Amino acid sequence: MHRLKTGSWITLERIRVYSVMMLAFWAVGILAVLVTSEGGLDFLGRPLGTDFSNVWSAGRLVLDSNAAAAYDTSLHHAVQKAAFNSPNIPYYGWHYPPFFLFIAGALALLPYGSAVLVWLSATFPLYLGVVHKISDVPLTLLLAAAYPAVAVNMIHGQNGFLSAALLGAGVLCLDRRPVLAGLAFGLLAYKPQFGLLIPLVLGVTGRWRVFGVASLTVAILIGASTAVFGFEIWQAFIDSTRFTRTVVLEGGALAPEKMLSIFAAFRMWGFSVTLAYIAQGVLALFVATTLVKLWQKPVAVPLKSAALVTATLLVTPYAMDYDLVILGLGLVWMVTYGLENGFLPWEKSALVLVWALPMLSRVSALALSVPLGLMGLLMFYGLILRRVEQGE
Repeated sequence: MHRLKTGSWITLERIRVYSVMMLAFWAVGILAVLVTSEGGLDFLGRPLGTDFSNVWSAGRLVLDSNAAAAYDTSLHHAVQKAAFNSPNIPYYGWHYPPFFLFIAGALALLPYGSAVLVWLSATFPLYLGVVHKISDVPLTLLLAAAYPAVAVNMIHGQNGFLSAALLGAGVLCLDRRPVLAGLAFGLLAYKPQFGLLIPLVLGVTGRWRVFGVASLTVAILIGASTAVFGFEIWQAFIDSTRFTRTVVLEGGALAPEKMLSIFAAFRMWGFSVTLAYIAQGVLALFVATTLVKLWQKPVAVPLKSAALVTATLLVTPYAMDYDLVILGLGLVWMVTYGLENGFLPWEKSALVLVWALPMLSRVSALALSVPLGLMGLLMFYGLILRRVEQGE
């Protein structure tokens, strides 16, 4: 128990060995999926890089001059079925704002398999680059690469690397490069649920230049997508949000065990949609309030940064386990701060548990109805608040 409290069991050699073992484990798993695949489908009949199929299929519609059809579930699903010559593949919905169609269209110029590879190969280094900017402590990049959320994101062909890179770059550039910070935050609008707290933090800290550049970036993205795809693309997007809310989020079309929010946890436990929204609102209010107070205090930058990226995941009802790549940045900031200022009792062991959670959260929710992903986020946010309350 003493070793858990002090974290003395965590040595550099163990970090190195277990990180390499984790990388090898995921590499073998991904290789096994590839070897057992047929016609671009895995052994369960799903597209390789499952969720990426929605991006590539939307891109095909863009190239066919029918971009608005990406928001039509039947037409979008038909493209997915045709791409893999299978009438039985699940539907992977397109829920992004129209300006993300530019990237989808560019990727769809490639065959599906090549597009997945290019997407992950392009975004993974962005994530690692931001991690390296946060900390150049030895083994940091190895730990960041072995972080289980990385493999979860790769298996799904998802955009967690891009989201983490944009959010992390924005936070890193806040003071010294406000224009770049605003640009990064503006581009993050492709996942609008992750921008809920950014304007609040920028406003209460008086970073109006960053706020202005971010707003201008979003305006340019909206203008460009309107000019290319027409005004009707926005009507199609707005109409599709009802499907996203009622069917995907509230109706459970997106399995709650994959989600991180307290909304999803309440739905998984059988509570009504109304109670789930109330719980989400209460948590969001608490997180937003504590985050604002934290950013208004003379708190160390790594703690502020870790708090912001963690709070970003907590306030939205729509966050997935692959989005835990974002939490990886918070872990790096927190560990960096601990190495410079010492660790509190139980802190090291708690951080290791949070690091391992992406590997366990979905299984625990599915088998035991225990939302470990949410619990890990809350625990990590609590560790940050404890640091602040104890004068860092």
